[in-house]
Amino acid sequence: MNNFKTLTECLDYFKEESTCRAYLEQQRWGGVPACPFCGTINPYRTNRGFKCSAKECRKKFSVTVGTVYENSKIPLRIWYAAIYLCTSSKKGISSLQASRQLGITQKSAWFLLHRVREMLRDKAPQMLKGIVQIDESYVGGAEKNKHLNKRAKHGRSERGVALGTKTPVFGIIETGGNVVVQVSEWVTKKEAQEIVKRHVEEKSTMVTDGYAMYAFLSKHNQFKHVVVDHQSGQYVNGGFHTNGIENFWSLLKRGIIGIFHQVSPWHLQRYCDEFASRYNSRKITDAERFQLSIQKSDGRLKYNDLIGKNVSNNEEPFGIVTDY
Repeated sequence: MNNFKTLTECLDYFKEESTCRAYLEQQRWGGVPACPFCGTINPYRTNRGFKCSAKECRKKFSVTVGTVYENSKIPLRIWYAAIYLCTSSKKGISSLQASRQLGITQKSAWFLLHRVREMLRDKAPQMLKGIVQIDESYVGGAEKNKHLNKRAKHGRSERGVALGTKTPVFGIIETGGNVVVQVSEWVTKKEAQEIVKRHVEEKSTMVTDGYAMYAFLSKHNQFKHVVVDHQSGQYVNGGFHTNGIENFWSLLKRGIIGIFHQVSPWHLQRYCDEFASRYNSRKITDAERFQLSIQKSDGRLKYNDLIGKNVSNNEEPFGIVTDY
């Protein structure tokens, strides 16, 4: 493994496209090429890539087929620089900043960074166990900062937040371990039950604040439920607290406010996945995080899918596309 300590060292190593492709082949296939269409190993090597050796397939491909780099005209060297910047920057990097540093257009940088976020998404998260903290947060601008005709009309609210003005996000974190973040349209007991069932082992100790919605955790003896009542000034209950998830919310919101400035609900889940990936890999070096990211390059993300053009009836579940 190459221990890159700076972006300069990374670019110095990946000077040639051939070096970049060889590195990707090693990280993706472990030195044993495999056809992305049928899985056959040891294909024929051609001048431009490979050709499957299976008689029923015989398709030509390169190492980028079936990855986020597929059909991209941006050199892998620039891709690697963007991945290093995104994974080593604690609060991420904006598309405008990336376009200036990488020498590409802002639109290309925006699309590239979203494909990097697709790489960083944990496609098979481990179940959380032990002492687990759960909390919900709301992402969006303050009403007082909006133009008068864009402010939400008075109506139903949740925890003092008018519905429709901010996007709810559930967060679950294993104390001293990983975090799972899920954007939701509503903050309801049903939504909370589903995310807990999907990501937390039974018999774990669930730590929450005093929100009455979490009372379901005490039923059926599936979990031990510990409440830390913040409204009464309690922040530690017998050694239990919610500091872990509160710290993650702090990172997420400071990143959105200070780096991205404006994130539409449509894309919010990808930004949450990006911050969760960096948080979950906080105990390793930047070079190790870069290598792990390259190994997770599988999975193509098309532009029309990214902007929601292929969504039925052109409807977006949480809002309009306004990211920068």
